Amino acid sequence: MVLALIDFLLLLVQLLLVARALLDWSTVLAGPAAAGGFRARLMSGVFAVTEPILAPVRRVIPPLRAGGVGIDIAFLIVFFGIVIIRAFI
Repeated sequence: MVLALIDFLLLLVQLLLVARALLDWSTVLAGPAAAGGFRARLMSGVFAVTEPILAPVRRVIPPLRAGGVGIDIAFLIVFFGIVIIRAFI
């Protein structure tokens, strides 16, 4: 029962991480001017939940710079870490 609850919570975090990635990309593609209203509130909520998870990892492993683009390695580490933990549960 406890493991099922932990698995469910980890699944929710994974879904929020995917939502964060999609919202980030939608802002990049549509431009920051289009980020008003509902999408801004949604981004604020998703960031409020996911940033406390990503920030400690990001302090240890900063984003990888490739030219003018930054690749958030912390996001990948947390996401795949959750995948591995869920596989063991």
